[in-house]
Amino acid sequence: MAATGNSTARRGAILERVRSEGEVDVAALASAFGVTPQTIRRDLNHLADKALLSRQHGGAALGSGIANARYDARRQMAAEAKARIGAAAATLVPEGASLFLNIGTTTEAVARHLAHHARLLVVTNNLNVVDMLAGRPGIRVIAVGGEVRASDRAVVGAMATRFLDQFRPDLAVIGASGLSHDGDLLDFDADEVQVSRTMISHARSVMLVADSTKFGRAAPVRIAGMDDIDILVTDRITDDTMRERLMAQRVALTETG
Repeated sequence: MAATGNSTARRGAILERVRSEGEVDVAALASAFGVTPQTIRRDLNHLADKALLSRQHGGAALGSGIANARYDARRQMAAEAKARIGAAAATLVPEGASLFLNIGTTTEAVARHLAHHARLLVVTNNLNVVDMLAGRPGIRVIAVGGEVRASDRAVVGAMATRFLDQFRPDLAVIGASGLSHDGDLLDFDADEVQVSRTMISHARSVMLVADSTKFGRAAPVRIAGMDDIDILVTDRITDDTMRERLMAQRVALTETG
C-alpha cells in the first residue's frame, strides 16, 4: 500500500483492515502505509478514543465496548480463519450425531462443512443455518421457535429457551463474541446468551468454535466458563496462560494454523 500523509484517509483504511481481519499489528501497518510505528500508534489511539477499535499490545483489534459489530460485517472478519475452523470442526462431528448450533458467523462456517454429512439432527436458533442445511439428504433440521431478531436472523428470548428444553443432543457447537483471559465465554446480548447457556447445559458435549481475535476480547455478558467446554477449535493459541488453562481443564484443542 502506498504511503500517505493524509491521516484521515490512513485511519479510515486502518479501520477497514481491522474490520476485515479482526486485529492488526503496528509494525505491519507501518510497513504497509510507509510511515513510522509512532504514527501508527497515534492513529490507533485516535481510533480507540472514538471507540472504533480496542488497543492491545502491539496493535489493535475490533472494539469490544458494549455492542457488537453488524452481523454482515462480522462475516468478513477473520473469514479465512473461520473457514478453516468450520472445516476442522465439522470433521469432529460424527455421522449420526444430534447437535445444537447457536447464532454466529463461525457456527455458520461449521454448518457449511456439515452439508455433506449423513444422518444428522441439527437443532438451531440460527435461521441462516436452517437455509444452509434444510433439504440436504440425510440431515434433519429443527428450527427453534420464537421471535426472530431481524439484524442476524437469530431466534432468541424466553420462548426459544423453553423450546430447547425438549432436547438432549450429543453435541452443542457454540460460538462466542469473546473469551476472557480468565476463561469466560462472553457475548453482548442477554437473550442470546440465555439460549447459548441452555444449549450448553442440555448437550452431552460442548464444542467452542472461535478464531484467535476473540481471545482477550471483552463483552458484558458471561455465557459459561472453560470448565463447561469439552472441545475448542481455533486457528491458533498465542497466549501460553490460555493454553495452560485449557490443558488444566482437559479441553481437547484443535488449532488449524
